[in-house]
Amino acid sequence: MERWIFHCDCNSFYASVELLRHPELRDKCVAVCGDPEGRHGIVLAKNEPAKRMGVKTAEVIWQAKRKCPDLVLLPPHREYYRKYSKIINEIYRKYTDRVEPFGIDESWLDVTGTWQLFAESPAALADRLRAEVKAATGLTISVGVSFNKVFAKLGSDYKKPDATTLITRENFHQIVWPLPAGDLLYVGASAQKRLAGMGISTIGELAAARPEALAEALGKLGLELSRYARGEDEAPVRRWGEKEPIKSVGNGTTFRRNIRGPAEIRSALNVLADEVAGRLRRHGVWAGAVQVTIRDPNLKTITRQKQLPMSTHLARDLANACWELMEKNWDMARPVRMLTVTALAITEEPFAVQQSLFDDAPKADPRREKLEQSLDAIRKKYGRGAIGAGSILHNDMGLGELAIRPQSEGDGEEEEFDEKVKGPL
Repeated sequence: MERWIFHCDCNSFYASVELLRHPELRDKCVAVCGDPEGRHGIVLAKNEPAKRMGVKTAEVIWQAKRKCPDLVLLPPHREYYRKYSKIINEIYRKYTDRVEPFGIDESWLDVTGTWQLFAESPAALADRLRAEVKAATGLTISVGVSFNKVFAKLGSDYKKPDATTLITRENFHQIVWPLPAGDLLYVGASAQKRLAGMGISTIGELAAARPEALAEALGKLGLELSRYARGEDEAPVRRWGEKEPIKSVGNGTTFRRNIRGPAEIRSALNVLADEVAGRLRRHGVWAGAVQVTIRDPNLKTITRQKQLPMSTHLARDLANACWELMEKNWDMARPVRMLTVTALAITEEPFAVQQSLFDDAPKADPRREKLEQSLDAIRKKYGRGAIGAGSILHNDMGLGELAIRPQSEGDGEEEEFDEKVKGPL
């Protein structure tokens, strides 16, 4: 039986939800952005008029205003985005139990065994979904219909807004292969640059490339991208509520002012590591490696990572490892605009440490484990701001707000993000 996979993508989701609250702005250029005063001033979403003026997601506000001087800036309201995301996914679940969210505004649906109950064809069911979402919420979605997840996502991006695109085994050579290689899922800027160096600029050229050459250039990802380009993705759509494997847990912020010097940088790493460690413990997982991302006022960004001597979900261990990375890779006199701490190599059990014949193997600290679990219990009962270091909760860097405010969906440069699944489907 041929698989039928939908990828449903809400069109300009943040901006569209805000325009439901501000219908008088519907014909104006509108962008949802972080707080310019708080230095989180990048475009998170834009409506179609702003898009036609060249405004792009993730660009800084002054660049967007240069392209579009009359751009209306609106702050994000995440409670509304969650509300509408829930309504829309409930509509999807009326047609299949295999609904896999991919962020707050996108979902894959597997309707292989159910489309016949509701429509004359899979494409007709996609049209029905678009109409139902629009009637229920006033929002529009674009739907890609295909035989695998990767091509379904390409379909939802192919034509916007409020459109259905059908990509089949018979027509994908004509539709998919002429597209830029960067349009393919998981081809980021770095991979796209490497592919360009190999003379590969389209998905068709990627499909025709030797897998061995792609593996040499991109490692395991190269082999995955080769399969995706040829239409050989067989990844299943998860059932609604099915837990995704956690591959990384990160937390970061853009500071209210530039920070510099050992004291300020160490305080920032401590609070970021504390939040990451708390989430690791809530999920009952451990980290075997840590990564720190540093951005300076000129938006130059570096990322460094290291393996831990033993797996951990304790804030002190993560912070110490990040501090070692900072000491080796950053001049403490240089200002820092943004920091992100990410736990990697996630496992559901602490992994064993290979002991050296000459060195004592590191051991877990049961007292520290008990202390951080006690902090978890206090914060769960009284809130995130109930307990913490005074240097963190009372400062002018914005760290107190980060320690206290709840986590939310990713909002661009501020880079507060929940657990994310990275790598191939």
